Amino acid sequence: MIGAIELGLVYGVMALGVYLTFRILNFPDLTVDGSFTTGAAVAAAMITTGQNPVLATLAGAAAGLVAGAITGLLHTKGRIDGLLAGILTMIGLWSVNLRIMGTAKEDATVAANLPLLRADTLFTPLREADLLGTWGGIGIIFVGVILLKLAVDWFLSTNLGLAIQATGDNGPMIRSFGVSTDRTTILTLAISNGFVALCGALVAQYQGFADISMGIGLILVGLASVILGQAVFGHRFIWLASLAVVLGAVLYRLIIFFAMRAGLDPNDMKLVTAVLVVLALLLPRWGFLRRIPSLRGRGGRVAPREPAADAPEPAAVAPANGR
Repeated sequence: MIGAIELGLVYGVMALGVYLTFRILNFPDLTVDGSFTTGAAVAAAMITTGQNPVLATLAGAAAGLVAGAITGLLHTKGRIDGLLAGILTMIGLWSVNLRIMGTAKEDATVAANLPLLRADTLFTPLREADLLGTWGGIGIIFVGVILLKLAVDWFLSTNLGLAIQATGDNGPMIRSFGVSTDRTTILTLAISNGFVALCGALVAQYQGFADISMGIGLILVGLASVILGQAVFGHRFIWLASLAVVLGAVLYRLIIFFAMRAGLDPNDMKLVTAVLVVLALLLPRWGFLRRIPSLRGRGGRVAPREPAADAPEPAAVAPANGR
């Protein structure tokens, strides 16, 4: 279970990226499936060729920034539908990722996977100190993810972040104030896919390999983390919403862990994920979570149920005709 929590925290970085496009910008970005693998491929290729793991991880995130910016340019400047723009970038990244991983293998131009056995990664110090797989390792990873979450909170509270939120809420309105929604859209997509690629780079180092298929269906995992986390923990405030998506990623991994412990086939996990998303969408509408006041209270949505015992009685309302 500790491994599931660790992996859930790492995937929380990806959930923060999906949160920016899905909740803040209200944009259906399918670039995620490709940019996740791009981050993993870039980091794995650089580590295999002897580069510093920190530099390789940052380069993977930068590659995701570029991928997100391409989707943004296709949508804003090319006037291509957002869904189609994401699909086009995702498909293009498949070939790019094969080429990137091929650069780290001799006598090969493409490669479908790249092992990181015996290579130093960001997790090597934790593994050598016997912290990986312990509560100490969870604490260290949690601190790193929370720092990224605080960076997202700060960014969304700036003038640019508020403009991005307004772009997602009402694009025509914010354009009438002179804000370039094309710029905010491109920037948000770039940052979002930067987070996703950073997660891909971390996951490749955590698992010890990069594979061309590791990003397939990842958008569904991201949506499950965002929707499940915010349905359980609430999303009234920015800091709470971003924390909820991180905890949602951990919750999702724990559900998958217990589902496999219960004997479900690993091939059924995509179906389990789809069912989770459907339940997270439908149960709040049916009022299920209102029956769990402790959970809804964390979202700030539950008003005080009863007045305090020493509160004054409300004044009687006089009749409208004065009698």
